[in-house]
Amino acid sequence: MKHRLRAAVLAEFVGTAMLLCAVIGSGIMAERLSGGNSGLALLANTLATVFALLVLIETLWSVSGAHFNPAVTLVLAARGLFRPEGGRRGILLYIVAQVLGGVAGAWLANAMFDLSVIEFSSKVRSGWGPWLGEVVATAGLLFVVLQAPAGRGSFLVAAYIGAAYWFTSSTSFANPAAVIGRMFSDSFAGIAPASAAAFIAAELVGAGLGTALAMLLRSPE
Repeated sequence: MKHRLRAAVLAEFVGTAMLLCAVIGSGIMAERLSGGNSGLALLANTLATVFALLVLIETLWSVSGAHFNPAVTLVLAARGLFRPEGGRRGILLYIVAQVLGGVAGAWLANAMFDLSVIEFSSKVRSGWGPWLGEVVATAGLLFVVLQAPAGRGSFLVAAYIGAAYWFTSSTSFANPAAVIGRMFSDSFAGIAPASAAAFIAAELVGAGLGTALAMLLRSPE
């Protein structure tokens, strides 16, 4: 593996791991400190996620493009906006790094809060409402990624995810790697393994819809 691709893959692993560590860790902390107030816990979880996402995109953008999300990687590759060294192998390495990073981030959060490092979530998230929420959340995310003006992507993506935590019924996972990582934490931010496949399917549908909308609204050159 060439140095540039190796650095990019490592950045995707580290970035996704730290993002999931922030999502899950802040969820655990918020649940412990909120006194049973789920709204306050979600607010704290949202703020931590937004700030972490903004920092991670800003610091790792120049290394890997700061995808941290298989849906983003696949869409950018399909649109010809992402051409890593190694071609399809490079794309696969990005996705593997993101998924492994999501799991590693969950394990790290569990360890920091003295929970079992390897555990599975019991939090069931299913039904047409949450599935539609994931379609909407991911469609919006991909639309923002594709339409963001140069240099503003990090702020717009972070702002959108923060908003979507509140206006979608699923609290906006919008990321297959995040779904897989969250399976490994039986906490506020977790998702039961039995619920994961439907969430990922909804996200892929949403990614396609968001891409299609961006293409329809793009001004002719």
